[in-house]
Amino acid sequence: MFKNLGYRIGFWLLVAVVVIFSVFPFYYAIITSFRTGAALYDSSIMFNSFDTKNYADLFSNSNQSFVRSLWNSVMVATLVVVVSLFVSVTSAYALGRVNFKGRGFLLMVVLAVSMFPQVAVLSGMFEMMRAFGLYGKTLGLILPYMIFTLPFTVWVLTTFMRDLPKELEEAAIMDGCTPWRIIKDVFMPLMWPALVSTGLLAFIAAWNEFMFALTFVNSNDTRTVPVAISLLSGASEHELPWGTIMAASVIVTLPLIAMVLTFQRKIVSGLTAGAVKG
Repeated sequence: MFKNLGYRIGFWLLVAVVVIFSVFPFYYAIITSFRTGAALYDSSIMFNSFDTKNYADLFSNSNQSFVRSLWNSVMVATLVVVVSLFVSVTSAYALGRVNFKGRGFLLMVVLAVSMFPQVAVLSGMFEMMRAFGLYGKTLGLILPYMIFTLPFTVWVLTTFMRDLPKELEEAAIMDGCTPWRIIKDVFMPLMWPALVSTGLLAFIAAWNEFMFALTFVNSNDTRTVPVAISLLSGASEHELPWGTIMAASVIVTLPLIAMVLTFQRKIVSGLTAGAVKG
């Protein structure tokens, strides 16, 4: 009895440590975003100030570049998710349901692409962006972002697609359905947990990406919000607008938290699909 109680107490203590470690940086960003002037140098972790000046500065007429960057991030991340899911669903059908020589090797190659660090492909991707005429354009970021979203989405959806009952596909073929109609009308309604989880994680990856966005776009009109935050400046070149940066970080983080909390059940069921047999 005491042994079980000790295990339970230790488990919840570990959970508490993990939660505090994960939540505290965001909590500190929130309380700092409501501080201005000398209050920014206060090391207290208590919520003892509520000044919305930092948020007002972000959306003022003199700082429209942040609003534009926010819209750029929404547009790019959404299109990356749409393109990634379309390519991944069709690829998953071929890799998970069609028997052909080298299928396993091809899937391993797709997964291996995600193991390369961004800096390793930066120069090659830069030349490709220039060759396609995409350098300096916001929508051009979709191409490099697909490098780290497609391998993950293809792998997860292929695993999910492989475990769907063969009888459904056979019945659809008997009814004269084409492969695209099988994917759209038979498989996709069953794949919503996997689609939501992979789509959300692809959105988060594209939303937070910094290196490609910093390298491939070069104006305030085309930058995404992570780069815009890094370039926020104060009243002088020697002033670091810490409160404004924290306010921008909170604004950028809140939509991700809302989406994760909304779809958390589908995320878990989608990521664990195919993990247990029998």
